[in-house]
Amino acid sequence: MSYLTLEVEIDHGRVSSKGAEALPEKASGLLTILNPPPLSQPRPIGLAKGQFTVPDDFNAPLPEDVLQAFEGK
Repeated sequence: MSYLTLEVEIDHGRVSSKGAEALPEKASGLLTILNPPPLSQPRPIGLAKGQFTVPDDFNAPLPEDVLQAFEGK
């Protein structure tokens, strides 16, 4: 089984692609609509300040076994 993920717009029941990808002529599948909850007010800057620290090796290359897991090998 294969799958295709596209960002689309739905307007009055019509689906159109938001990106450069073309929609297939005919397809079937599942549709999930994500609607983030509206914010009553903007989030303050520094909301999580002091709750975590970024480790010094944050940008270091991943270990080979972790990298292979991400790549599905």
